[in-house]
Amino acid sequence: MTPPDLRPNVYITRPEYALIRCEKMSMDRKRNHTLVKLIQDLKTLSREHDAPIWRTIAKKLEGPSRNWAEVNISRIARHSKEGETLIVPGKLLGAGLISFSVIIAAYNISNQAKHKIEAAGGKILTIRELSESHPDGTGIRIMG
Repeated sequence: MTPPDLRPNVYITRPEYALIRCEKMSMDRKRNHTLVKLIQDLKTLSREHDAPIWRTIAKKLEGPSRNWAEVNISRIARHSKEGETLIVPGKLLGAGLISFSVIIAAYNISNQAKHKIEAAGGKILTIRELSESHPDGTGIRIMG
């Protein structure tokens, strides 16, 4: 029997296997092990709690980082309400002003954005912290 690394490449013809192979290949490109673990955990959480929001966030984080969302504070101030819980699958930037408190989770947050949100009485979380506190994904809006 040929060792797995020496087997010739066999093209998969069944669509469900091709999808699995394609998904695995995209995950192999990521070098950040904490990001890969977060994506895997979000997918697991989505299956366990039947919460499609975590699958959507995982899919967005799987893509190239140049395609990730970059959301400014001004957009959050325009499109959200007091006390709302938001998630940004990318980077939260500090341009703009906000005068009410919100709970925001993002993969990456600039220092200026963090200070503005906290000064307005809001709270900053990581995506992992938010997923652990709301495993069913209800009451969360995606920005970006």
